[in-house]
Amino acid sequence: MSMDRKIEKKKWPLSRIISYSAAGLFVLVIGYLLIFNTGGATLNVQAERITIAKIENGPFQEYIPIIGNVRPLTQIFLNAVEGGRVETIYTEAGTMVNKGDKILKLSNTNLLMTLLNNEAQINRASNDLRTTRLQLEQNKLSLDRDKNEVDYALKRAKDRFERNEVLYKDGLISKQEYEDFKNEYEYSTRKKTLSYEAMETDLKFREQQVKDLELSVKRMEENLTLVREQYENLTIRAPISGQLTSLNVEPGQFKNPGDSLGQIDVIHGYKVRADVDEHYITRVEVGKVGQFDLAGKTFMMSIIKVFPEVKNGTFQVDLGFGGKEPEGIKRGQTIHIRLQLSEQAQALLLPRGGFFQTTGGNWVFVLDSSGKKAVKRNIRLGRQNPQFFEVLEGLQPGEEVITSSYEDYTNMDTLVIK
Repeated sequence: MSMDRKIEKKKWPLSRIISYSAAGLFVLVIGYLLIFNTGGATLNVQAERITIAKIENGPFQEYIPIIGNVRPLTQIFLNAVEGGRVETIYTEAGTMVNKGDKILKLSNTNLLMTLLNNEAQINRASNDLRTTRLQLEQNKLSLDRDKNEVDYALKRAKDRFERNEVLYKDGLISKQEYEDFKNEYEYSTRKKTLSYEAMETDLKFREQQVKDLELSVKRMEENLTLVREQYENLTIRAPISGQLTSLNVEPGQFKNPGDSLGQIDVIHGYKVRADVDEHYITRVEVGKVGQFDLAGKTFMMSIIKVFPEVKNGTFQVDLGFGGKEPEGIKRGQTIHIRLQLSEQAQALLLPRGGFFQTTGGNWVFVLDSSGKKAVKRNIRLGRQNPQFFEVLEGLQPGEEVITSSYEDYTNMDTLVIK
């Protein structure tokens, strides 16, 4: 009788042991990384994809780049003082003019009629004044004649009274006759007083008439002078000698008061007008210095005028040349200026780069001593210019920083450089 022997199946085959061992090892590795790796999120980057710069001490000067346009030092804009239609154009744009030269003439019918009416009125008023003055002189002569007659009548009455007063005292005439002569004398005396008062009143009245007419004529003359000036303003003349660089008129075109007509430039001397970002409006003032390069040379300029009005986020400044103007500089030429906002001083410098757009200058990746790993570090920056940032905290001279864009590294704490 044969007996069968039961063979037991092995519980842990070699393949299972290997699988479980690999899984256990993976768990141990992950646990080790989680427990002992303090570097946070790590990313491998290629060295050729990043830019590295060294932190150094050096001279720092805060400046901003601005773009200016060369203009004549003196520019005069021609505007219509009085409205009118373009009647005559005496010269063309681009020509040289002398002070007082006629440039163009406007016509204004209403102003011409006002001028003619005022001239007619002042002629009538002047004639009235002459007539009144003549009447005053004639009246003075008449008053003098009347005064003589009154004085003569009074003198005769006085003489008769005095003679008859003596006769009355001697008893040669009656009392009635004496009283008649006395009354006649007293009447002549009162008549003289009243006549003189009436004459003086009439004279003062006529003199006042003359004064009123003189004042009226004077006002008319002043008004006429103003109207004549207005009429003269229809002829546009060059206020200075220079080049008529523009003339914005056409024959028959109507111009309102204040409309632009053209521009005259004095071509002896130039300045530069530039736009500056409104962010710097409190720091830009007269006297600030700028530099620009031209034909291989560096030239200095300084601000001579600041226009505080802000338009489209910028304000304007005028800069003058500190010394001799560069040879060959021309009106309308564009100049790139480095406008200084501070004096030069020693500082810890971080070269500018794309990192700033992501971090705002609050942190950077700093390489370790091996140069193979860069770790995120908080920093504080100060002033800046188009080349450097001023480092206030967080970095030391000699350290190296990744300055290229951090767009792909925002959530990383460590970069491993391959």
